[in-house]
Amino acid sequence: MPSQRADHAFLPRGWAADHTVPVAAGGSDAVAWRLTGLPNLHSHAFQRAMAGLAERQSHPEDSFWTWRELMYRFAGRITPEALHAIASQLYVEMLEAGYTSVCEFHYLHHQPDGRPYDDAAEMSNALIAAARDTGLRLTLLPVLYMSGGFDGRPLSERQRRFGHTLEAYQALLSALRARAGDTLAVGIALHSLRAVPEGPMRELLDDVGDTPMPIHIHIAEQIGEVQDCLALRGARPVEWLLDHAPVDARWTLVHATHLEPSEVRGIVASGATVALCPTTEANLGDGLFPLRDYLQAGGHWGIGSDSHVSVSPVEELRWLEYGQRLVTRRRNIAVSATQSSTGELLYAQALQGGLRACGQPGAADDFIVLDAQAPALAGATRDDLLDRWVFAGNRSLVQETHVAGQRLVSGGRHRDRDAVAAGYVRAMRTLLAS
Repeated sequence: MPSQRADHAFLPRGWAADHTVPVAAGGSDAVAWRLTGLPNLHSHAFQRAMAGLAERQSHPEDSFWTWRELMYRFAGRITPEALHAIASQLYVEMLEAGYTSVCEFHYLHHQPDGRPYDDAAEMSNALIAAARDTGLRLTLLPVLYMSGGFDGRPLSERQRRFGHTLEAYQALLSALRARAGDTLAVGIALHSLRAVPEGPMRELLDDVGDTPMPIHIHIAEQIGEVQDCLALRGARPVEWLLDHAPVDARWTLVHATHLEPSEVRGIVASGATVALCPTTEANLGDGLFPLRDYLQAGGHWGIGSDSHVSVSPVEELRWLEYGQRLVTRRRNIAVSATQSSTGELLYAQALQGGLRACGQPGAADDFIVLDAQAPALAGATRDDLLDRWVFAGNRSLVQETHVAGQRLVSGGRHRDRDAVAAGYVRAMRTLLAS
């Protein structure tokens, strides 16, 4: 098999010089800058089609909760065919931007009226096919969604296509896990504490036992969620979860925005990973994660693009740091006693945390190649390469993306970019006309 030598390669363990890997035929045999690709730890693929459509005020105090009403209406239009087209476009964009795997937090299970498709995995199959067709490594996380709030209220009409009984969910999970392979992993997603009552959560986790599979959950994203949890469960969401579930290194807590210091310490002690989605959290007005305290405590974290108002790991990392700068009125927050480069620390920790959380051992071998001829990288060295990529402009610098031994992006373009885009345009025209 042909090989490719890199003058400099950034691996999960750090920089390596003169690094050679096998590659598919037809590409560069020598490059200057190669990086292990980042996992995207949180995605709702269908929401890519909503990007930019929720930016008109619908209420004087617009928030996540008003945005959610629009999302429900939009979700009601998505067919399996549309989901495949949307996810394919999204996954092409991820690969061109430098993501090499995605954790798909998938709750759009049934027909719009809540009736299951003849094949209960119909919508999951659309996502699996999109990942297979585009080459993106996929961790599929089918979501358990059972109630409309902490008080156990039934799902609303617009939530019915998300819902499962525990038995139906376990059957879906079992069927999907039977399909797992080299580039497809399957884990569990608990939508949130408000959507999964304590009893079914305990039963599901008891059934899973020590099985080594990813377990993801939305938590502490909104102040309203924290207040409701305090009122009805007598504890904050992360506090309650750590006290009532066997949280360990398999777990990823998505957002975890609103934390007390004791909860920060508890997450770190558990070994769980936090998935941070700065562009979505900013778009929805969620708040800021206590990054500096979490880094100082030694916590694991990664990034996700969530609602996909941006599909760029650079932008997620940049705004993670910029949010902290704005609130502290200081510069270079994401540093440590041994690492003064903000860009390198951000990339290294997002990579390490992402690999922990995606449940894909092969992801550590996937990589991207940066454009050494780009003006933004002129004269770059290992000491400043990642700072310059993260903080110096918005032009994509990804020249190649390789997943599972396949070169999917060359010259900055996915091999099927045009055909996938044409399918996406057709799907969008149909969705927006309905």
